[in-house]
Amino acid sequence: MKIAFVGKGGSGKTTLSSLFIRHLAATGAPVIAVDADINQHLGPALGLDEAAAAELPAMGARLPLIKDYLRGSNPRIASADTMIKTTPPGEGSRLLRVREDNPVYDACARPVELDGGAVRLMVTGPFTEADLGVACYHSKTGAVELCLNHLVDGRDEYAVVDMTAGSDSFASGMFTRFDMTFLVAEPTKKGVSVYRQYKEYARDFGVDLKVVGNKVQGEDDLDFLREQVGDDLLVTVGHSDWVRAMEKGRPPRFELLEDDNQRSLRTLQAAVDASYERRDWERYTRQMVHFHLKNAQSWGNERTGADLADQVDPCFVLRERITASA
Repeated sequence: MKIAFVGKGGSGKTTLSSLFIRHLAATGAPVIAVDADINQHLGPALGLDEAAAAELPAMGARLPLIKDYLRGSNPRIASADTMIKTTPPGEGSRLLRVREDNPVYDACARPVELDGGAVRLMVTGPFTEADLGVACYHSKTGAVELCLNHLVDGRDEYAVVDMTAGSDSFASGMFTRFDMTFLVAEPTKKGVSVYRQYKEYARDFGVDLKVVGNKVQGEDDLDFLREQVGDDLLVTVGHSDWVRAMEKGRPPRFELLEDDNQRSLRTLQAAVDASYERRDWERYTRQMVHFHLKNAQSWGNERTGADLADQVDPCFVLRERITASA
């Protein structure tokens, strides 16, 4: 299952996504964790020290390798150079699976040990000083979008993406790549403003959106969130001494996380797992093609010098049990 954590800056989405990743790892589930935020904090939230986090390989810097591998023997893609972030898979494309080993994971993923379990961590890479004025952060997240387009994940397999803050993800089609989107909102007007943006943008695309109330301190906070987001409010999270210790770099064993917060994480997983039955691979593929054609016409054809509409395989539907080409 593909899960996104979104929210305004400072809402606690990275903290909550890291807690959810730890929770999944504790159950023994296979997990790919992806830091797609402009501020790269997921590694430290999962217990890496700053030096180890800084050494994580940036997906954006390995985009040529990613494109070359995913292209496979797809005859509709003339070369890896003509692939853009929205290029959809077709007959002959190589696909990614959560449990496998492959050159993309070898180059871009690193194992992170979490209380006896382990997850694969991938990062887009930071927005550097050299990028200022000459690059858009979406050029970094393009590697994530391309991988999500080619990821075949099944029941009890999880890809958890810590997204960039605010509504920036709507600058591409990446917001439609998830089975479940958790929007982390504080009980304030600013805290729910991103929810309203997301709800509006996502309405026409069938995005499964649930709100996680964070920093909720009492009934007044809870009532405010219920009033603002209604039935989209799934669960709330309050103060955590465990999280405070983690933020100081001294996390206790994960099993010592407060019972209320453990229950909240189980509720998140239950919501994700329930979404499995609503999966619609044809719609998923159709939306992938929609955003590819939109990007091709807007900038991709001019950038690559090719008609990228030709990359669309009209007979191909990404499915869980599809056989990938070698």
